[in-house]
Amino acid sequence: MRNQEEIMGKTITTYEPDNSLKKGYMSVFGEIFSEIKENRWLTYQLFKRDFLGMYKQSFIGLLWVFIIPIISVGTFIVLNQAGIFTIGDINVPYPIYAVLGIAFWQLFSSGLVAGSNSLVKAGSMLIMINFSKKSLVIASMGLSAFSFLIQFILVALLFVFYGVAPSIAILLLPIVIIPILFFTLGLAFLLSLLNAVLRDIGNVLSLLMTFLMFLTPILYTKPKTGILTQITKYNPLYYMVSTVRDFILTGAITELTGFLISTAIAFMIFVICLTLFHLTETRISERI
Repeated sequence: MRNQEEIMGKTITTYEPDNSLKKGYMSVFGEIFSEIKENRWLTYQLFKRDFLGMYKQSFIGLLWVFIIPIISVGTFIVLNQAGIFTIGDINVPYPIYAVLGIAFWQLFSSGLVAGSNSLVKAGSMLIMINFSKKSLVIASMGLSAFSFLIQFILVALLFVFYGVAPSIAILLLPIVIIPILFFTLGLAFLLSLLNAVLRDIGNVLSLLMTFLMFLTPILYTKPKTGILTQITKYNPLYYMVSTVRDFILTGAITELTGFLISTAIAFMIFVICLTLFHLTETRISERI
């Protein structure tokens, strides 16, 4: 940071480390909001680039968004019929229950993986161009949100096929997914920094997402007994994914307290990780 002051008719220039915290947290939050607002066009262009890069050279393109949940649901149906895995009691056709859960889960998992790799994928761009690195993470989350909307078309088709109507609560979808969006984006800001320093983070994260999916009641109902019951009780993803799914299907949130606590945790993580990212992003190019 450069400071200039005039002493006895002479301009004195002094340099000191750039420390945004000296300005106060409110000033930092103002800088963050201003940067995000000013870089809207850049964020959109990065999203457009990633979108075209993902589907332009793919033979079946957007159909991959449908194929992945269909294969996952089909696998669990076979396991359930073989007696290897128990889905539990549900009040709707299982494909609707499972695909809806996978749509929410993919919003989290794909957004987190893409966000954590966003800085590393940018490579030399971080060194050659001076721009807000937040745009990279936000653009990757936008790509995940777009895939979520495409998967919701499959959910709508399943509702029509089985002749089942969702509850009126489906109109509140843009509101009830806000916690998982903030939770994912906050963790993506943090993990993108860590992945820039330690590349193993990206590889471990992909494996961790698969492990977490089996620990979270995405493709099965919440267990009533056993160790998974206790894990689910303290798993915020359960309340942000499975509870929201049940809300859309039935119109009621059965575990409102857990959902509200998870929502508060999501916003806290988002604010903390975004602030940390903002304070360190100017030095991140040294690590790429």
